[in-house]
Amino acid sequence: MDISNKFKVGILYTALGKYSNVIIQLFVTAVLSRILTPEEYGVVAVVNVFLVFFQMLADSGIGPAIVQNKTLTQNDLNNIFTLTIYSGLILSFVFVLIGYPISIVYGNEVYIKLYLLLGMCVLFYTMTIVPQSILTRNMNFKRMNLLSLIANIFSGVIGVVLAIHDFGVYSLIFSNIMKATILFLVFFSSVELSFKKKIEKTSLVKILNFSKFQFMFNFLNYFARNLDNLLIGRFINPAALGYYDKAYQLSLYPNQILLQVISPVIHPIMSNFQNDRQKMEEVFAKIFNILLLMGMPISVYLFFNASDVITFMFGNNWFQSVPVFQILSASIWIQMANSPIGIFYQASNRVDLLFKVGLLASGLNIMAIVIGLLSKSIVTIAVMLIISFIIGLSLNLYFLSHVVFKSDIIKYLKIILVHLVTVIPYIIFNMIGFRFEQGVVINLVLQGLVLGLIWSIGIFVTGQYKQLIMMFSR
Repeated sequence: MDISNKFKVGILYTALGKYSNVIIQLFVTAVLSRILTPEEYGVVAVVNVFLVFFQMLADSGIGPAIVQNKTLTQNDLNNIFTLTIYSGLILSFVFVLIGYPISIVYGNEVYIKLYLLLGMCVLFYTMTIVPQSILTRNMNFKRMNLLSLIANIFSGVIGVVLAIHDFGVYSLIFSNIMKATILFLVFFSSVELSFKKKIEKTSLVKILNFSKFQFMFNFLNYFARNLDNLLIGRFINPAALGYYDKAYQLSLYPNQILLQVISPVIHPIMSNFQNDRQKMEEVFAKIFNILLLMGMPISVYLFFNASDVITFMFGNNWFQSVPVFQILSASIWIQMANSPIGIFYQASNRVDLLFKVGLLASGLNIMAIVIGLLSKSIVTIAVMLIISFIIGLSLNLYFLSHVVFKSDIIKYLKIILVHLVTVIPYIIFNMIGFRFEQGVVINLVLQGLVLGLIWSIGIFVTGQYKQLIMMFSR
């Protein structure tokens, strides 16, 4: 199977897994948002910050290192898997203990119970890293994503059923536990791995140089991406965090829908071309163009229809999330364009550069959050984050083009300008104050039709329709 067909097959089955997850998440979120209060969501947001942190500690760059390194033997994989079992047990124990100081800092004893339960998630997630990475490395996207679909369905059903039966915040907790457990069981049963009584250090050395930079980047990126939740919950209030986190998470869905389908496929394929920078640049330019082709209209649509989207998704109780969501929506195309760049650093074996650029970008994010927090306004925080995202994208495009590809950044700036042109008429349409007054759902549909018409004309005028034809014909 040639690279084009591998990419298409990978995209097809990855889309199945990722889209099912997004749809289930949206459905569960829509149900729970009408049951749980913003304060309860604020509690969950604080828990999730630390859960993600421990998941990041568990990975330590191991997953991408397994995908990247083609010389790893079965013995090496068994050693690495054994390491994840030991580290999973330690991390889950520490995670449980963290619940006690967290309950003191935030003045809520419920954190003790939540951390105790979610310790299981940390353990199962850690043990899933190696089998999942092996499936990705072998490009077994069909099996991996069908299994993910099963896990998503079961965990989603559990979450909704528990919410209906008044389990409140615990419906989210048990849903996460169910998903982590199922994923480990199905992934582990799909590969050949065995536990070793003694870990051979030679196996760990093979992934150390790659994983150490990946881990440092993940560590920095974690704090840059989650510092806002930690500080808002502590220095403003849980309700403000609930409104902010709801808007932030919703703004991430377009990125998840498009990029998470492409990313798992790109890395194992592009790792075979780590010495062919011209080929990698060609692929990146196409992906960058496609992401902007989709991301730009999504951004402007959500920006001008933020109120209706929030009402439709979560109900009338979440109106304070609207201004934050509107601002963050304007950055969706930026985040989408920026997201695949790290994969090309990895595929070109330049995780050191990924770390260095990530260090700069993380510093910008932290500064933006702190400046915004001084105003005690979640809206100001969102504005400052957009500024940091713009600078971060600029830095990534510069280093990727000049250092990795040895080319010019101008071509990517031209791509951005072209896609901006396709949506300018829709921006003008909304700025002159023309609005539909037919109810939330009908308004969203009519706005979508108007944007679709304007965008279609735009891509024909600019010639971008050719990219769509090539994408589906090759």
